[in-house]
Amino acid sequence: TSPSATMSIEVKLNRIDRVYRPGDKVSGAVVVHSNGPLSHAGISLVVEGSVALQLSARSVGLFEAFYSSLKPVQLLQYNFEISPAGKVPSGKTEFPFEFTLRGFNDQRLFDTYHGVYVNVQYIITADMQRSMLAKDLKRTLEFIVETEPTEETKQMAESQKPFEFSISPDSLQNVRKQARHKIPDFLFEGQLDTTFCDIAKPLQGTITIRKCAVDIKSIELQLVRVETCSYMEGEAREATEIQNIQIADGNVTHDLTLPIYMVFPRLFTCSTTKSKAFKIEFELNLILVFVDSHMVTENFSLVLHR
Repeated sequence: TSPSATMSIEVKLNRIDRVYRPGDKVSGAVVVHSNGPLSHAGISLVVEGSVALQLSARSVGLFEAFYSSLKPVQLLQYNFEISPAGKVPSGKTEFPFEFTLRGFNDQRLFDTYHGVYVNVQYIITADMQRSMLAKDLKRTLEFIVETEPTEETKQMAESQKPFEFSISPDSLQNVRKQARHKIPDFLFEGQLDTTFCDIAKPLQGTITIRKCAVDIKSIELQLVRVETCSYMEGEAREATEIQNIQIADGNVTHDLTLPIYMVFPRLFTCSTTKSKAFKIEFELNLILVFVDSHMVTENFSLVLHR
């Protein structure tokens, strides 16, 4: 081994987008770059898929959230020896690998998802062991898993109809009795093309202001994730914002049909998921803000699918 030689490793997959479905063959290579011949004590590869769960302090209290560590749900794990101990020449050397994407003991695989209290990730870790004096080299790469739609999902998608809504003072809930007389007279009508949404397609619909006694400041769409983790004492359920987009600014002309259009962000959304240990669900809030900063919110439950 040359004393001035340096080495680095990286993990490359054959698919540029790194997206795979259960049952697919995942192939790639561990690539070693060296500016001189170097020896190593073996190269290994670990593939892990897991669901990391965290309790919300707001739901269960700070003490409970800190001390109740929820065990991750193990989805898959593979260990491979890519190369026994040996030497790599100067330049670029590739060590190919391949595995079939399947769950641990027939464990169901879930969509990759980056949330707040629930995270579903699939990680490949390459580890090159070196001699006693040299530092081991490690590199990780996340790949994306998208599950196949079921026959039931396909049938439900075909039978969906537009979801019509109407918002007026009479339809409001969670309003204090003493505040009712302060609510202006208004009527908003509209529709969502569907609440059973294909995650790869935008959510679309329309809204029309039929009447409103006060000026409107803004109309917004808020996409919300609802994450539920099961623990010893029950369930911790927490709703957090994924994104908020404005669809109208200022006082909107009455009887003008406004489009509703929202793209579901990748990784921060996934198919609606329900299992024993956790649930990932989604909601849409249509928020109408008046000039006096009072607001009206209409909530829609969404089912996301592929």
